[in-house]
Amino acid sequence: MAAAVALAGCSGGGPDAGDKAPSPRDTIRITPDDGASGIRRDGRIEVSVPSGRLERVRVVQVEDAQPREVPGRISDDGLRWAPTGPPRLTLAAKYRVDAVALDGDGRRSARHTTFTTYVPEERFIGYFKPENRSTVGTGMIVSFDFNRPVADRAAVERAIVVRSQPPVEVVGHWFGKERLDLRPAEYWKPGTKVTVEMRLRDVEGAPGVYGIQQKTVGFTVGRSQESLVDAEAHTMKVRRDGEVLATLPITAGAPKTTTYNGKMVVTELYDVTRMNGRTVGFGGEYDIKDVPHALRLTTSGTFLHGNYWASAGTFGSANVSHGCIGLRDVKGGSADTPAGWFFDRTLIGDVVEVVNSRDKEVAPDNGLGGWNLTWDKWKAGSALR
Repeated sequence: MAAAVALAGCSGGGPDAGDKAPSPRDTIRITPDDGASGIRRDGRIEVSVPSGRLERVRVVQVEDAQPREVPGRISDDGLRWAPTGPPRLTLAAKYRVDAVALDGDGRRSARHTTFTTYVPEERFIGYFKPENRSTVGTGMIVSFDFNRPVADRAAVERAIVVRSQPPVEVVGHWFGKERLDLRPAEYWKPGTKVTVEMRLRDVEGAPGVYGIQQKTVGFTVGRSQESLVDAEAHTMKVRRDGEVLATLPITAGAPKTTTYNGKMVVTELYDVTRMNGRTVGFGGEYDIKDVPHALRLTTSGTFLHGNYWASAGTFGSANVSHGCIGLRDVKGGSADTPAGWFFDRTLIGDVVEVVNSRDKEVAPDNGLGGWNLTWDKWKAGSALR
């Protein structure tokens, strides 16, 4: 009996006991419905009351390291809240709506709902270079290779922002639908700090295919070093900050397997690597398992590397390679050889230019060959111009 009395007391009594107060669901109306899913980026969001006024409304992304609030405002009459612009919701995310309202008698009520946004079945990402926090040469080009073809190239290019200190104009250039390179008009100045903002998350790169990356990376430009290879004179002149450090004897491509002309950028450094002619379109002409001091210059397989199998007299007098640039070295590599000396003084992003070779100019998309395009031609490849 004591328990029954207690329960009865909690139920409330008196003459108004039969009056039922409106529930928050009836008082505060929220779109999308509580628990709704599959809401699109620009989906409608609205909070309203039939009378009284909204006191405060907050729509925020939850379950995220950096929750983002949807900006909005309550109308002058207090009856409606709506975003101040297109909501641009994050895809594959959960949102919470918190609303508080006052009725005509000043009584406060609250309502809390959640909804989830559309989860794309297809995503795209961009594999980029250079590496975050790296120190690179003045010829470094920021390059993105996308895992899916990009149809809306302008939207993707707009979502990648490259800034530098000191400031310099940086423009993108598309090579087909899956690669975007970005560079300034001239080589970077030594000491430049560069940041690359990837705002690709939820950017629709192709119908139904959305980006996933939202991050910022950066790199520092080191000293200036440019090397000029003269295939006819069999020499490489190395300049550091405008002054000649050394002139080294080299061997370039033989008459039937010449070396590309043009500006090439070092993209990889290997103390030792294997070189097999079959991987670059040759037959079984060579397979050297321990090539020392190898620097990649093109995607197609042009390297500047140490060579221990040619006689010492070859360097500076004859071109005998399959298209690479060879410097004298010893088996196992040594810092005391021309190849070891150059390797120890090279950064990814340094420029090696070849002249006087009986070959065509390297294609601008073969490695980071974009410096072979004039600035006007480079800008013409941007989707934003």
